[in-house]
Parts: sequence; C-alpha cells; structure tokens
Amino acid sequence: MKTNSGNFFEDYSIGQVIRHAVPRTLTGGERALYHALYPARGALYSSDEFARACGLRQSPLDDLIVFHTVFGKTVPEISLNAVANLGYAEGRWLNPVWPGDTLTSDSEVIGLKQNSNGKTGVVWVRTTGRNQHGEAVMSYVRWVMVRKQRDTPAPETVVPALKPAVRAEDLVVPPGLTFRGYDFTRSGEPYRLGDYQIGEVIDHVDGVTIEEAEHMMATRLWQNTAKVHFDATHRDDGKRLIYGGHVISLARALSFNGLANAQMIVALNGGAHANPCFAGDTVRAWSEVLDKAETQAPGVGALRLRLVATRGTPGALKDESGKYLPEVLLDLDCWALIPA
Repeated sequence: MKTNSGNFFEDYSIGQVIRHAVPRTLTGGERALYHALYPARGALYSSDEFARACGLRQSPLDDLIVFHTVFGKTVPEISLNAVANLGYAEGRWLNPVWPGDTLTSDSEVIGLKQNSNGKTGVVWVRTTGRNQHGEAVMSYVRWVMVRKQRDTPAPETVVPALKPAVRAEDLVVPPGLTFRGYDFTRSGEPYRLGDYQIGEVIDHVDGVTIEEAEHMMATRLWQNTAKVHFDATHRDDGKRLIYGGHVISLARALSFNGLANAQMIVALNGGAHANPCFAGDTVRAWSEVLDKAETQAPGVGALRLRLVATRGTPGALKDESGKYLPEVLLDLDCWALIPA
C-alpha cells in the first residue's frame, strides 16, 4: 500500500523525531497572497524602505507566514487524524525569513497521554523550522488530540513541563533592528511602548466575515491537509472546520487598529482554539496588555499581548466557571516588538 492514511495515536513514541516533507521556497508571492487573504497593514512587513529605515536589509516575510509554513509541513504526520489542535507554548521566532529562503520542519514527540475513552489521545510535539543554511527560524510546542485506530495498550503517560511564558530576556530581536528613527506617520499610529498600560483592553473595532473560498485558499497555500479543513464529509454536520491559523491571522490583521506599531511577533507563549469557527462567522478581535519590557536593541520594546478572536463583544472571555464563552474562537498569548 503506497498511500498514507496518517499517524494515529498508537503510532507515536516519546523521543520520536519526524522529518517532514516537503521543503518550501518562499517568495514575494506568499506575501502578496497573505496580504490578499488578510487585511494585514503592518508597515515593517509591507515596505522594504520602511524596513531599511529600521535597520533591516529589506522587509522580511511576515511572522505568521513563517508560522503557517512551518506548521503546514507538520500536518501529514502530526494532525492529519486530529480531533482538535489543543494549544501552543514556548514559541519563538529565532531568525528573519527573507524572500528566497527555503524552509523545512522537524518535530520531536515530547509527550503522550491516552484519554479515558480509549479512543483518542493527546500528543505533544516540539517543532523546529529551519532555513536552507540549517539555521532555526522558529520553534514551538503544540499538543493535539489524535484518534486511535487500533485497540492497543495505553502508553506510559508523559506530560511535558512547559514554561507559562517566554521570558522577556529570551526574546530574539532580529540583528540590526532599531526603532530610533521610527516613522510614526507612515506606520499609521503614534503609540509606543509607554502609551500602553498593563491590564489595558483594546477593542480593535473592525470585523471580517469568513468566506469558504478564502479559507480553502489559505489551507492550500500553507499545505495544511488536515481532513476536517478539506473534507466536508468528515464531520457529521457536513461543515468544513476553519483552519485555526486562518483565525490567528485574521485577528492579528484586525489588531492593526490600536496596535499598528506592534510590528513583529517574536514569541508565542500560549494559545487555545476555544471554539470551532465556520464559514459565515464574522470575526472581531480585542487585545489585553499582559506585560511590557525593554530589549537590548536601540529603541525597541516588547508588549506581551492576549489577542482574542471572537464573534462576541470585546473583553468577554470566560464564564463564571472559567470555561470559554461559546463566541470566543481564539485566545492567543504572544510577545510583539514595538517602539520604546
């Protein structure tokens, strides 16, 4: 049998390393498609001249282009038979990715836990994306609930101890980046690090209604072949589940209104796809400032943000029992670089 039905829970083992196919060379075409799919307007990722004024040789590819590409490579071996992608931790962007770079992905299994129903289990993997020089461009942990296919004994439970957040001092600032000569007029907003307060909630105001065609283009663009995104017969309700990364990018793009100067995401502390999203849903976004820090780079600060995508109202997240409200789609904790 030459076809691949994907891995099931019983196919994983602790320490297993998976080298994912297929290498992908990224060009300006990915940027154009990304900006067509999402209302992305960050100046650093839109203009070579703006990026050069910030000390970079040209505009790097968007942080989430890198994430989606590295993530997409892992789907055939990690989440093709997933019930749900449960969360993220310890994510860091380690080197800029430039047009013309070729990315590959490798994953190591670091945790396993069979669920009590005996039909599914949770798999934790640490994934690293590298460029053509072998340099790591990003690394993150995610955990996925995966179906079992065979009635095999439960493996020994191993739940990895993960850091609650990337420390500010461990953030990687691209070499040469400086915001000392930053052009606030061209960036779109006047706000810098000192203008944000811990605990502040920002309503990003705008909304985007998700179309089936855009979601399908996104899953194909990032080569995410998870069955629940492609195959409408895979769910009892006959709906294709919107790829979680699509929601992440929509929320990130919407956050421009209020966070236009949060130019680069450099760490992913945690995240949950709280509820399923389907075509026809109108996604809105709000952010809460969780922390702020200086960096060693000239004029560069960092904001730790909770970025929430929702069908509901800004600021509403969980009910009295601590469960996500049904209208909440995404709860993402990240660090972003901003002028100090």
